[in-house]
Parts: sequence; structure tokens; C-alpha cells
Amino acid sequence: MSHDEKLLDRVREIMADTPHKIEEKKMFGGICFMVNDKMCVGVRPERLMVRLDPGNSDEIAEQDGCEQMVMGKRVAKGYFFISPLVLKTKKQLDYWIKMALEFNPKAPLAKKK
Repeated sequence: MSHDEKLLDRVREIMADTPHKIEEKKMFGGICFMVNDKMCVGVRPERLMVRLDPGNSDEIAEQDGCEQMVMGKRVAKGYFFISPLVLKTKKQLDYWIKMALEFNPKAPLAKKK
């Protein structure tokens, strides 16, 4: 399995309650929720990925169960992995998804190749 089905269903439920244009895409070994054509939240094996304000990276990374995403040897600024150990309740999951949705309008679009 490439992603956590229970976590995916929980994220889908929260995302369905938002007014945003949302598209699910398979990427990075999981399912990514694109909001307004920008990567916002992802469900990967055994963790959640969120895109947050890179200007707050140090503060965000200090939270329990949170670590900055590293691709190869490079830190992916503004992308974080959240452990399922801190996503047990709807309130905990809502917290991270809400932050990702709040940052989304400010997030730059990916450059087309």
C-alpha cells in the first residue's frame, strides 16, 4: 500500500468541507491534495505531508511529531511531514490541514516545464 487509507479518508472528509477547488493526484508515493492547482496536503505511507509558510519553518519544525521534508540531501522549504502519533483526533488533523489551507493562497504555483 502506498498510503494510509484511514488517514486518507479522514483528510478527504475535512477537505470536502472546504470551498476550495481540490484535486487528488498520485505523487511522491501517496495521494496529494492540490488546492487551486497548488500542492497543499498529502497522505503518504505512515504520515501526512503539509505545505506551510517556509518563513515559519523553524517554529513549525519544533512541534511534536513534525519534521521538515528532505528530498535527497536537500530540505524542501515549507514542506513538513506529520507523524500519525499526533493526528489521532479530528482536532489534531484539522489543525495541520487548516494551516496548509491558510497558506495555500500565498503559496507560489509550480513552474511549468
